[in-house]
Amino acid sequence: MPTSTPPAPAAAHDTIVDLVVAGSGTGMAAALAARELGLDVLIVEKTDYVGGSTALSGGAFWIPASSLLAAEGAVDSPERAELYLRSVVDGSSPDQRWESFLRHGEETVRMLQRTTPMRFMWSKGYSDYHPELPGGTAAGRSCECKPFDLAVLGAERARLRPTGLKSPVPMPITGFDYKWMNLMTRVPRRAVPRVVRRVSQGIGGKLLGREYVAGGQALAAGLYAGVLRAGIPVWTRTSVQRLTTEGDRVTGVVLEQDGREVTVRARRGVVLAAGGFDHNIALRHEFQSEALEPGWSLGNEGNTGDAIRIGREAGADVDLMDQAWWFPAVAPLPGAAPLVLLAERSLPGSLIVDRHGRRFVNEATDYMSFGQRVLARERAGDAVGSMWMVFDQRYRNSYVYAAGLFPRMQLPESWYAAGIAHRADDPADLARRTGLPVEGLVASLRRFNELAAAGVDEDFGRGTSAYDRYYGDPTVAPNPNLRPLQGQLYAVRIVLSDLGTCGGLRADGHGRVLRSDRSPIDGLYAIGNTAANAFGTTYPGAGATIGQGLVYGTVVARHAAGREVPVVPASSD
Repeated sequence: MPTSTPPAPAAAHDTIVDLVVAGSGTGMAAALAARELGLDVLIVEKTDYVGGSTALSGGAFWIPASSLLAAEGAVDSPERAELYLRSVVDGSSPDQRWESFLRHGEETVRMLQRTTPMRFMWSKGYSDYHPELPGGTAAGRSCECKPFDLAVLGAERARLRPTGLKSPVPMPITGFDYKWMNLMTRVPRRAVPRVVRRVSQGIGGKLLGREYVAGGQALAAGLYAGVLRAGIPVWTRTSVQRLTTEGDRVTGVVLEQDGREVTVRARRGVVLAAGGFDHNIALRHEFQSEALEPGWSLGNEGNTGDAIRIGREAGADVDLMDQAWWFPAVAPLPGAAPLVLLAERSLPGSLIVDRHGRRFVNEATDYMSFGQRVLARERAGDAVGSMWMVFDQRYRNSYVYAAGLFPRMQLPESWYAAGIAHRADDPADLARRTGLPVEGLVASLRRFNELAAAGVDEDFGRGTSAYDRYYGDPTVAPNPNLRPLQGQLYAVRIVLSDLGTCGGLRADGHGRVLRSDRSPIDGLYAIGNTAANAFGTTYPGAGATIGQGLVYGTVVARHAAGREVPVVPASSD
């Protein structure tokens, strides 16, 4: 949870602008693009902090065939990217949604380079999530912001949404750094120099009055720096209560700040970019699963579905409401947030079992697919139920766990006290401690060890995808994702968390919100997690959620400014 105290918000007041953007995550990209096109823009943010879920994220963005990739030697093309997206989306979203994303990707990258002080880099080797599909690439298409100095924000630095992840020493950790830091005991020659370089940058920066950050903090801060430089006003602690209309057109918004309502007229339109319904448990139970619990989502706590509700009140249709950017995580302690499991699931010497003590999934698969497998089981009448990640002492000695436990560190005693962690000397005892069926867990470990010794996961294919292997251990052969478990065993309870929901208002290739008859609501746009995922039920690669938020910021700005590129209607929904 945020710990810094932000400055008091600018006072909201009745006014007229060209474009109102509700939400300060990737919504800031829409504001920057619109401002560059000559529009008068206002950003309103419900919470005290700027940055939204973007500031809490890993900060990668997936934009194929861009000049960023070409400059660093990546081999990609619009044709290959189109082939991949057509394959991975597979009709779960109208073609015009992802085609428009592709068409405006490079333009968005150039716009960000012009309007912000950020510099970007390719996360080379961070494979697409489905690289085996036509057009996929194991080299990856994800990019991220280079370490960024928060001192650039000046007094507004305190208004940036803080991250919940804290390093023991000041050091900006990029996504590429994270991969190798996780393997520092296994491949020290590659990992240690990266750690030393980032520690030197962090501590050295402090001595020079700089505060370097990476990941989502860097991206959100860079966007905010651009917004401040462009003179775009941002009203925090200001929520959209309802839209104003004239006939069938949206003409503005009624806002509430500290119990006082004001009206802002928007000549060119309103952009709803206020996230999904991550923390609206009633909606999550209605559309997703009654097994989900409050506090499991890792999305910004302000994401309660307000923008989706407001759009529906204006006649908007919704789509993909059963979808989220699912993410398995360590079960949270009371009052705390879940702890994400990314590389941990891919590393050898570990597996995940269901309530029967059986494996049910390729643990190393992308996190959205993992969650979809869990929910598919529930809908089929065979719920996964209580999930446990099982690993041995060698695993604990070798790798970072839950982003904060370094190799050889003991699991926190609070985990044992809360019943979310157990240890034992043999599988049968571990089963009894976790409440799992003894026969099921013993059989699963025996089977897993046989497969791991052979290096081939005949049951779920772990290690066959380049994405699996990206987070594997290159010192383990023949399969960097598989090793038999032996000696003392541990079990940690896992829950189905998420990075945010990705179903929402139905939108077209211009980002315009659509009614159930597919007619656009004039003057109303939706981007980011407020809109239904442009990639349908899939996650193409690391940063696809942020990537589409950024790109559709450009798309809606163009349309609002009358500079849109024609979109060919989709052949089907």
